[in-house]
Amino acid sequence: MSQKSSGPSQRQLRVAEQLRHSISETLRRGHFRNEALLDSGNRVTVTEVRISPDLKNATAYVMTLGGQNIDETLPALNDAAAYFQKEINSHTNLKFTPKVRFKKDETFDEVTKIDNILKNL
Repeated sequence: MSQKSSGPSQRQLRVAEQLRHSISETLRRGHFRNEALLDSGNRVTVTEVRISPDLKNATAYVMTLGGQNIDETLPALNDAAAYFQKEINSHTNLKFTPKVRFKKDETFDEVTKIDNILKNL
């Protein structure tokens, strides 16, 4: 009787890390038409990528420097998702190129909230 793991597999973790590096490198190069993404390599951090078990869908969690302009940057990143997918395809050796969507990384907000709670104890 085998026990089923509830977390991501080693393969998912490895592919997700490859995607994180590829997305970060694409941001750093900065060949975008959207003004919200110009100089995004210096302002946007890809904190984590989570990938589905079938490796066909990925969610990239991002945060802008100081949380500034995240409301403009996030839609621009999602609009450029096809460009990121093309770049991932050219930089990785995967059977399928995952469809990427971008979400705001909420962990920074949670850390600030916990920090404030601890300060007020």
